[in-house]
Amino acid sequence: MTAIITAFERSPDRGRGLARDMRVRWAFEEVGQPYEVRLLSFRAMREPKHLSLQPFGQIPSFEEGDLCLFESGAIVLHIAERHGGLLPQEANARSRAIAWMFAALNTMEPQIFDRSLAAILERDQPWYEQRLQALESIIRKRLGDLSRRLGEADWLDGAFSAGDLLMVTVLRRLHGSGLLEAYPNLAAYVARGEARPAYRRAFAAQLAVYTAASAG
Repeated sequence: MTAIITAFERSPDRGRGLARDMRVRWAFEEVGQPYEVRLLSFRAMREPKHLSLQPFGQIPSFEEGDLCLFESGAIVLHIAERHGGLLPQEANARSRAIAWMFAALNTMEPQIFDRSLAAILERDQPWYEQRLQALESIIRKRLGDLSRRLGEADWLDGAFSAGDLLMVTVLRRLHGSGLLEAYPNLAAYVARGEARPAYRRAFAAQLAVYTAASAG
């Protein structure tokens, strides 16, 4: 049975591949599995049908047979555990890859996402500059730690894994900020992820939805 995920009918990322269905699309492409997409309006995201799948009214959700999942990281982990290509076979390496998945979502993403959100929702507030400085201070510290750990390696722990997939999707949100560019090895790391054929297919699929919605 082909899995079904949900995505924005008209994504607020303006086709930049930042919406979280992107990481699920990428995971499917990496493991060579087909998937279908159900597009939702913002109104439909708050309706009972979607809330029964995603209790917080967000995207993506995932349906496959009688299994329903929410949270993009959990969906990527589910895909990686059931199809080869995103998690190492060796037990310790597999556990380390999963640890990097958690690091991407719990250590790196919160302040990076909050920075993007503040720029949209708080730019006109008197505390905006102070808040931005505080967020960017934490982000620089995290990027410095990650940069030192990555060093000159291509990927975080040996071969490309689901940990890299999630980390690249998180770091991409910093494009153009100057923060990522201050760490050349991290900028190159993100570029390597974006150059993967599976990433390119996923990005093209998400962009096509935005392009069609904008033309309609």
